[in-house]
Amino acid sequence: MITIRRAQERGHFDHGWLDTYHTFSFADYFDSKFMGFRSLRVINDDTVAGQQGFGTHGHADMEIISYVVSGELTHKDSTGGGGVLYPGDVQHITAGTGVRHSEFNDSNSPTRFLQIWILPEKRGLTPSYEQTYFKEEERTNALRLIAAKDQQDGALKINQDVKLYASLLEPGKSVSFDVAKGRYGWIQVANGSLTVNGKELKKGDGAAISEESKIEITSTDDATAEFLLFDLA
Repeated sequence: MITIRRAQERGHFDHGWLDTYHTFSFADYFDSKFMGFRSLRVINDDTVAGQQGFGTHGHADMEIISYVVSGELTHKDSTGGGGVLYPGDVQHITAGTGVRHSEFNDSNSPTRFLQIWILPEKRGLTPSYEQTYFKEEERTNALRLIAAKDQQDGALKINQDVKLYASLLEPGKSVSFDVAKGRYGWIQVANGSLTVNGKELKKGDGAAISEESKIEITSTDDATAEFLLFDLA
């Protein structure tokens, strides 16, 4: 079964400096039908204006992943972690017992990124930060593992039974994924359009996948489709 969450149905707020869409309930947006999916709690599609950003603020007991779609994002946090993220860079924070951080767009152009929260396997973990760049060619017409519990294949380590893949799918190209028994999937489209087992998804759309043994993903636009695939317990 594939259940689609359309882009235009998401929560939306335009704060001037931040234009944000919430796939699931977050902050002032609440929808009892969309509180998350399995351990996936937040997918925010954020566009930050130039010379603007999130001031220092705190989180606890959450696995936080940032995936930059366009532009650049400067990160600083209380673990001593920090750096500038560009497209292809993926950042992971274990908030654990508590972390404070800021994220700022130092450029004069907008930055768009996906902010993802995953519930950890247990509370009270030691806070940590890591950042890795995944080459475009690794993600092109392939499912590139970018985060996983066991940190395999150079993926970032997250403290939950989740595997997160990123893909850049050229026009007409397809990738397939075998869904293990008892597992679930979520696809989030960052750019372009594609089909998932024949169901069409466009930019900003998401889809929950359950009771499917295999999914076939095909790019249907005349431009490259970019998406994330979550393999969830």
